[in-house]
Amino acid sequence: MSAAQPFLLELFTEELPPKALNRLGQAFADGIAAGLQSRGLLAGGNAVTAYATPRRLAVHLSAVLPQAADTEYSEKLMPVSVGLTADGQATPALLKKLAAKGLQSVDVASLARESDGKNEQLVYRGIAKGAALQAALQTVLEETLGKLPIPKVMSYQLADGTTTVRFVRPAHGLVALHGDRVVDVTALGLRAGRSTYGHRFQSEGPIELASADAYEDRLREQGRVIASFAKRRDAIERQLRDQAARLGASLGDEADVAALLDEVCALVEYPTVYVGEFESEFLAVPQECLILTMRLNQKYFPLFDAATGKLTHRFLIVSNMELADPSNIIEGNQRVVRPRLADARFFFETDKKVPLAERVEQLGTVVYHNKLGSQLERSQRVRALARWVAQAIGADPGRADRAALLAKADLVTGMVGEFPELQGIMGAYYAEADGEAPDVVEAIRQQYRIRLEAPVTDASATAAALFLAERAETLLGIWSIGLAPTGDKDPYGLRRAALGLISAFEQLEAGGRLAGDSALTLDALLAQAAAGFATPPTPKQIDEVRAFIFERYRNQLAGQFDRAAVDAVIAVAPPLAQVPARVRAVVAFSALPEAAALAAANKRIGNILKKVEGDPGQVNEALLAEPAEKALAESVRTLRPQAEGKFAQGDFAGALSVLSQARGPVDAFFADVMVMAEDPAIRANRLALLAELHRVMNHVADLSRLAAA
Repeated sequence: MSAAQPFLLELFTEELPPKALNRLGQAFADGIAAGLQSRGLLAGGNAVTAYATPRRLAVHLSAVLPQAADTEYSEKLMPVSVGLTADGQATPALLKKLAAKGLQSVDVASLARESDGKNEQLVYRGIAKGAALQAALQTVLEETLGKLPIPKVMSYQLADGTTTVRFVRPAHGLVALHGDRVVDVTALGLRAGRSTYGHRFQSEGPIELASADAYEDRLREQGRVIASFAKRRDAIERQLRDQAARLGASLGDEADVAALLDEVCALVEYPTVYVGEFESEFLAVPQECLILTMRLNQKYFPLFDAATGKLTHRFLIVSNMELADPSNIIEGNQRVVRPRLADARFFFETDKKVPLAERVEQLGTVVYHNKLGSQLERSQRVRALARWVAQAIGADPGRADRAALLAKADLVTGMVGEFPELQGIMGAYYAEADGEAPDVVEAIRQQYRIRLEAPVTDASATAAALFLAERAETLLGIWSIGLAPTGDKDPYGLRRAALGLISAFEQLEAGGRLAGDSALTLDALLAQAAAGFATPPTPKQIDEVRAFIFERYRNQLAGQFDRAAVDAVIAVAPPLAQVPARVRAVVAFSALPEAAALAAANKRIGNILKKVEGDPGQVNEALLAEPAEKALAESVRTLRPQAEGKFAQGDFAGALSVLSQARGPVDAFFADVMVMAEDPAIRANRLALLAELHRVMNHVADLSRLAAA
């Protein structure tokens, strides 16, 4: 067999969708590699390198065989009793079977015999010739192109004017090289060769590739193209950070930088970073507006003061051209961005002329959902709920009402109409300009955050009230009209709303806002929210929302704690704010030597009680006869007030630690006492004792969830 050689496959296209490019490139490479691997055409130690630029998808494989190795195979034909006569000759049925498989020349005497446990079978053993690269590649290429994660397929005609093909973008070239030899395959009306093309502006004519290994270097040197998405991205990031450091600036939020880097990398083939600037007077506009227009519309990287984090008047341009004199590129980009910034300034100044409070009535013309009314109707529901939440957490209901009244008013401003991403942010700026109270301004600004991140204080209580009310209204409203999330589809962000609601309870607890006489519980919140709808959600829907929230909490905590401990706490549906503390307590309890035995006993008790009809009633001390049951009753009587005292103080770990002392009496009870006694009164009394023990043990969590399956 010939030795393995490097292999290259490239599909040259028109500009591919930027946001899908990296995913398309990786899928193309993975598909080709997996297809050849499954056909035995990749040698040991093969390395896969994916390439993706705005105008090409490619893959390089370091060790591809020209032909796969032959393989032995066996195939059952039929039972011996059916295939052979008494004297060992082939029956007509066997001859027909062999002919159908192209094995008519096979000597029947050479067929093997194997038992399948019931019958002795005739088996043909043969050699399957290994797949040839050319034939296999043709199939693999077609399969891979058909499975690419294309966001939107387009149809176009080939040069013959009659043939129509479908792909993400028109394709204009196909390269397939095995070592220095062209592999003769076709795709999308193209026949493979060894010619590719470089940079659209800084390279001329086709580039001939002598071999598969020449691809990356030849494209860079002659074609002015960095073929690797990862290397191109690294080059852009390195230049961005070098330029920022030279100017004593930073690139800002790393998550925003990373997302923009990915997108820009998909727009250029030979990136070079230049510095642009705009007039400092534009910095009077809220910086979020300027940042958004630069990043979203122009794909620029704004620069921030390294010390203060404030936006500066400079930005970085990722150009597809490396020029000795880039002044035209820089000046051109500065001319383009200036009108965008001027528009932002115009919207800001114009919007400020009308106070937010005067815009509220316009929300009546903005549809929230056709089954839930307008944004004005929604804001009325949120207002009522925010007032109730504020009262429950010791905040000012009037301030919460004011924040909820103004919260959505920026939806009818020019700035948010142009940049919907600035909802809430612009509302806060306009509220501040209108002289609204600082906590009202902050509540409007914080309303779209994913979660609350700090303990709630007097200064942030209004924001917490609006944040919680908005999410509860969203969850119940959307759920009530039959739009609960399904699979990975969640168009109304209910999973995000649930996680935000959970964070609010956590931070209210951390700020001491749920102590004492606070009326705020999850059940009370959902009931209050439901009452605000003209057609209230059904009790079943409220229960579903409640379960949905707890399930989100389960998934969130399962990444931090033992899953069994999380399940044990969620099973008793405790007050939402207590869930983390209870989980930590159960984790600590699980480490105790008594935990496993008590969890097993708890599970056993639960199984026994499931079979009991009605309430087992109270323990009658006079009916306790066996020493072990007397000892258990005494243990429960002694430990229960201690555990309940710890529980009332929020010392859940302490409560469970107290209960761990019951292990000895529990073990002795099950060893020495027959629960299901013949005497009905004694049996009922023992069940009552177990029921009381079960309630005490499961106050913090359902400990049976810790028992081994």
